[in-house]
Amino acid sequence: MLSGRRDSVSMDIIESHQQEFDKVIDFLKKDIQGVRTNRASPDLVAHLLVDAYGVKTPLEQLAALSVPEPRTIVIQPWDKNIVKEIERALISIDLGVMPNVSGGIIRLNLPPLNEETRKRLVKILQTKLEEARKSLRVVRDTIRDKIVKAERSKEITEDDKYRLFENLDNLTGQKQDQIKSIEEKKEKEIMEI
Repeated sequence: MLSGRRDSVSMDIIESHQQEFDKVIDFLKKDIQGVRTNRASPDLVAHLLVDAYGVKTPLEQLAALSVPEPRTIVIQPWDKNIVKEIERALISIDLGVMPNVSGGIIRLNLPPLNEETRKRLVKILQTKLEEARKSLRVVRDTIRDKIVKAERSKEITEDDKYRLFENLDNLTGQKQDQIKSIEEKKEKEIMEI
């Protein structure tokens, strides 16, 4: 009976933290959407907070966003009265382009990236990736501590502890590989001419 409980405890330790690993990857994916590439994307401005109606609101909740051309983002506010607030917010994020307002529609014509800008964007990307790697290590270390405590309190055996360490290292490695894959894809998009 005790061995069945130990198996259950040992499986739960890693599985209970699986979502934390997934959250790190999901956050990274969302976070790097705002890093500009050579193609326009609504994700560059979708999460921009606009001071509308006295409340900071994401732009995607205030306007329709589209990309009719490879380097143009079109923003069509549902309420024409907040065009100025949207324009102010766009200027504040420093995309390197001034919003063009015409008839209640805002256009962002993004210039092609030059070599210096690409290198700066890759550095920004590297910073975001390192933060994700740190977050993975924090999750891994938290789980390792729980495994050690479970072994000390005799909830699991020493063999279970080493088996769990191996499973944890494998899972962490898989998540690191996902980050590497995300990095390669985004860096390629930034460097694409």
